Amino acid sequence: MTTRLWRSTGAVVAGFVAIVALSLGTDEVLHVLKVYPPWGQPMTGGLFALATAYRIVYTVAGGYLTARLAPHAPVRHAFILGLVGLVPGVAGVGVAIAKPELGPLWYPVALVLTGLPCAWLGGVLYRQPVHQ
Repeated sequence: MTTRLWRSTGAVVAGFVAIVALSLGTDEVLHVLKVYPPWGQPMTGGLFALATAYRIVYTVAGGYLTARLAPHAPVRHAFILGLVGLVPGVAGVGVAIAKPELGPLWYPVALVLTGLPCAWLGGVLYRQPVHQ
């Protein structure tokens, strides 16, 4: 692989890892603070909405990071990050259908529907000039 391809791959992987680490880290903090119930216990719809909200923010940030690290075409790299995120998102929908006791179906559907546009938005925000 060429250096540019490695950098492109690394940019997308870095954005994905950042989103996952921030999301799971926030989940853990909210469990420790008892905002969320213990792991394995059911959560309310409001708590799933909270998780959706910070995952949206983290996905925009992951798209921004990917765009920042991309060797060229930053918005395209952020878009690719969004496409990569569809894989676990669609898997989550499948799990929610197979095991409805784990939580509401709307939650993974919301993540699938927001992931690609949020990652793209992160790339677009990176491209915007900073006004002082």
